[in-house]
Amino acid sequence: MPSSFSQALALHQAGRLAEAERIYQRVLKAQPEHFDSLHLLGVVFQQRGKHAQAVRQIDLALKRSPQNVFALNNRGIALVDLKRFDEALASFDRAVALRPDYAEAHSNRGNVLKELRRFDEALESYNRAILLRRDYADAYSNRGDVLNALKRFEEALVSCDLAIRLRPDHADAHANRGSALHGLKRYAEALSACDRALALRADFAAAYCNRGNALHELEHYEEALASYDRAIALRADFAAAHCDRGNTLQELRRHAEAVIAYDCALALQPDFADACYNRGNALDALKRFEEALDSYGRATALRPDFADAHFNAALVRLATGDLARGWEKYEWRWRTTQIGNSKRTFAPPLWTGAQPVAGKTILLHAEQGLGDTLQFCRYAPLVADRGARVVLEVPAALTALSRTLRGAIEVIAMGDPLPDFDLQCPLLSLPLAFGTTLETIPAQLPYLAASEVKVAAWRGRLGTHDRPRIGLVWAGNPRKELPGSNRIDRQRSLAFERLAPLLGVENCAFYSLQKGDDAIRQLRDSALCGRVVDWTDDLHDFSDTAALVENLDLVISVDTSVAHLVGALGKPLWLLNRDNTCWRWLHDREDSPWYPSVRQFRQDDSRDWDRVIAQVETALRAFARQG
Repeated sequence: MPSSFSQALALHQAGRLAEAERIYQRVLKAQPEHFDSLHLLGVVFQQRGKHAQAVRQIDLALKRSPQNVFALNNRGIALVDLKRFDEALASFDRAVALRPDYAEAHSNRGNVLKELRRFDEALESYNRAILLRRDYADAYSNRGDVLNALKRFEEALVSCDLAIRLRPDHADAHANRGSALHGLKRYAEALSACDRALALRADFAAAYCNRGNALHELEHYEEALASYDRAIALRADFAAAHCDRGNTLQELRRHAEAVIAYDCALALQPDFADACYNRGNALDALKRFEEALDSYGRATALRPDFADAHFNAALVRLATGDLARGWEKYEWRWRTTQIGNSKRTFAPPLWTGAQPVAGKTILLHAEQGLGDTLQFCRYAPLVADRGARVVLEVPAALTALSRTLRGAIEVIAMGDPLPDFDLQCPLLSLPLAFGTTLETIPAQLPYLAASEVKVAAWRGRLGTHDRPRIGLVWAGNPRKELPGSNRIDRQRSLAFERLAPLLGVENCAFYSLQKGDDAIRQLRDSALCGRVVDWTDDLHDFSDTAALVENLDLVISVDTSVAHLVGALGKPLWLLNRDNTCWRWLHDREDSPWYPSVRQFRQDDSRDWDRVIAQVETALRAFARQG
């Protein structure tokens, strides 16, 4: 009988699993208590994908030898494949309790803890395995994977590199290295790492998915889709690949297909909060707002601290006019990936609108962009009306202009020393504090004013006024260092040349109000530059721009800070607005409850700027005839 077992073991080690299984079975018929055959037959079942049968078989072996750490380890591996993670963890725990120096069991225990998203504990297990076995390439690779999950990408890269140094053909380590490089925003290198993993293992579904993610960030969307499709073809139940595929479809504006991709992900993994969130984004883009809110709600039910889902639900509510509930959710912005890092901490408490402020000093501080400050500084006089001493902190470019707000408001520039204060409130939390609804927006215009001296100076420079003077702004701040903001800017901005039909309207004088080196260069390099007076080098801050605007008859602008300036001054503004509008302009409106002097010209679902420009050209010809 020992010779039969030896034959089975040799076949097993040679990978001839079906033959090994038959001989192990033959041994057990003759000797039912033969532990090694009981155990290794279970391992064969595991290797042949019969995971439930493997657990039952190894349990039979453990009845004969309950403290066999190798059987406990292999039982845990089979349970992992069955996704019975708690039982698997118990098995590995027993193994390392019986043999604390069992490196493989520590590493496998880390794998289970990673699946349970207990990443810190998983890291401890991998570290323990590596301490016990310094050449343990698998543990280094898996350690890199969990460090990626903890967003400790530099450390993850080091761990993966150690794994690869120990075993250059370690496909998982190359794939995990790609994830670390992706986290470090080194996308081209991440793509190379994934390609190396796939060269080593052509059927590596996770590497195809990671490759798709790198291609997505490099804006090679069609190639990214092909990688996701390959991952799904290799592993039909790959929920993350379906979800990531949906994200790329959204970038291609194939939002309905993206919803289907997220639905596939959720059918495979109903508790996939990220898929619910991204599904909400796609439904929002399709203007299916109630469904979008349902998806965000599902995401936050699965993950109550999912700040981006709460925040995007706020944006949908604000854009659809549900301001009361929108402002409440908008407070989640401070925990989002996009805005959270800019949150400031002060010792004095946040003013929520409930605390009396009469006789107290309150700091109102700007946040986000210049346009946000211009839009919401209107609340500062309302706080002063309650008897508070108001200190308003704004970007330096807005200090002079902000001092024209009514009331005794002390304006200071960001970065200057702050006075003592009792309460504080960021500007975009003031609508919540005042319980602002569509009906109660404080829209009395103007609430900002240009300097009379500067207005007079521009009047003299402009000379006689014999035809309508039109201000132009065609681009926002690209914020290239912020990928999300840059993506939005590319959608809201247009090239100067797109304004050519407007410049062909006779009896109008055009003036640039545009700032930003790239956008100004477009004007100055254009053959049309002679149609536009460009004195923007003399616009040093917004008080200069306001004075020039006061001498104009109309401003035509994309959604940027100058649009808010014109609105706050109460001057006529024609807003060139993208289809996926910012929440503040609401949906399906040509006016604005925030700025009664605004008329919106909006893209349709095609996002075609030429159609918008054609509409503005027609309106401008009529405006010129009147003026």
